[in-house]
Amino acid sequence: MHSLTNLLLLFFIYSFAGWVLETIFGTIRHKVFTNKGLVTGPFCVIYGIGAVVVSVTLNELTGFWLFVFAMTYATIIEWIAGHLIEKFFGERWWDYSKVKWNLDGYICLPASALWGALGYIIVRWGNQLLIAVGDLLPSVLKTLLVLILLGLLALDILASAILLWGQSKQAANWEKTNQQFDDVSRNLRTWIAAKTEKRIHKAYPKAQKVEAVEKNRDVFAYGCSFYKIIWLFFIGAFLGDITETIFCRITAGVWMSRSSVVWGPFSIVWGLGVALVTLLLYKYRNSDRFFLFAIGTLLGGVYEYFCSVFTEIVFGKVFWDYSQIPFNIGGRINLLYCFFWGIAAVVWFRGIYPFVSKWIEKIPKKAGTIMTWVLIVFMCCNIVMSCMALVRYDERSKDTNQYNSIQTWLDTHYDDNRMERIYPCLLYTSPSPRD
Repeated sequence: MHSLTNLLLLFFIYSFAGWVLETIFGTIRHKVFTNKGLVTGPFCVIYGIGAVVVSVTLNELTGFWLFVFAMTYATIIEWIAGHLIEKFFGERWWDYSKVKWNLDGYICLPASALWGALGYIIVRWGNQLLIAVGDLLPSVLKTLLVLILLGLLALDILASAILLWGQSKQAANWEKTNQQFDDVSRNLRTWIAAKTEKRIHKAYPKAQKVEAVEKNRDVFAYGCSFYKIIWLFFIGAFLGDITETIFCRITAGVWMSRSSVVWGPFSIVWGLGVALVTLLLYKYRNSDRFFLFAIGTLLGGVYEYFCSVFTEIVFGKVFWDYSQIPFNIGGRINLLYCFFWGIAAVVWFRGIYPFVSKWIEKIPKKAGTIMTWVLIVFMCCNIVMSCMALVRYDERSKDTNQYNSIQTWLDTHYDDNRMERIYPCLLYTSPSPRD
């Protein structure tokens, strides 16, 4: 596994490489120099994010599956980025509508195939070569370089965000609300804003204004709002836990906990899955059932694979293993369960979501707002407590000694027997002293 410093270094290298690639392509196409990065500096952060995600999650894959998953991950990132730009800025910065096999103009098969090829090259050869070159630098110098680049990128993103949200277009109000800044910083900010505005319009000459989504301020959680997504997360987490529990009872003949947290029957994987699929596919909710099934199968499989890798990296444990089920990939996903995700997408949008959405919107606005934030605080505390219990559970497998009152409290309330009941399928990625 790559270190954090190396991952950040790879992020900047691939962001710069992506900027070079997009700039060259845009310049050739438009016959004039074009900076294609989202920020003012020579960085295309979408490339950097995609490269890091592929590097971290797909390092164990090879051959055909590496290409497929790299293509899928990069395509999803491009898709999400396009929708986020549309949501926050009300514009489309690219459009594949005239390319064959496109989806809503944001992604297309030829571009996806290119992302897959680039991802394959990155994982197989690119990362090793770049890290070897980076290791030629002294460790302190490499760390300092990464920190400087992070600081510059943060300032660049802030300036670009200010511009794109329209604050820099009102010079009088801008200066009035920022009188605490000195003349130098204000002039620098104005210069960056002016350069960024010209660059954005030049880089994306075909940017299309998108009609704003109608909002009903009198109805709680109207449409696909923040509050609606939060409620859907909790409902999905609860229903997912119940569904998996019943499924295990039917298939394995035993009742077992499928919860992700120590407080309550909540599956974080299902909750996030429901929230994300609703957010991403909301505009397609009335599409053909086959489309919903296909996209649900694909997104569900990729999402479950990512969650498996993520939990293993963070906790050093595997929460599920499909190695005994046919057509699995590394035991992390299998074809049958991917089909379940597809079926769930169809059932959700055609049966459950319309009913649940109407029910949520009937909640009084004030009460709904308060309840939402109570649920958010509860789940944050729940996740923190679950992480503490898992960490202490792992510590006990290596050393049974107690060092402080927190560890003593965790040993009392979340002993091995209780943790094994909550997480019966928990596996260590390396041999455990319990074995």
